Amino acid sequence: MTNVNTATTVVSKSAKLLTALQAGEALTAKQIAARFGIGNPTATISDLRLRGGYAIFANPKKNAKGISVTRYKLGSAPKAIVAAGYRAMAAAKVVAS
Repeated sequence: MTNVNTATTVVSKSAKLLTALQAGEALTAKQIAARFGIGNPTATISDLRLRGGYAIFANPKKNAKGISVTRYKLGSAPKAIVAAGYRAMAAAKVVAS
């Protein structure tokens, strides 16, 4: 009998979420929780924004029942935001790599 070692890649829940957003999907917090098993979707989105530097936009809309639902979608940062980031880095004397 042959013993075969197989390598398995573990992908984090936030990485799976990011992949879906990069594929162009717009997801609600409820969809994120159900699909990826993320307990706090808002915190995960915030982490992807702050630590990952991804421009994830929150687009609130009212559904057919009049309830406000926010969909998260990946986009590109406006020039003003990028400029503000560089100004903040300059003020803090942080060197960009």
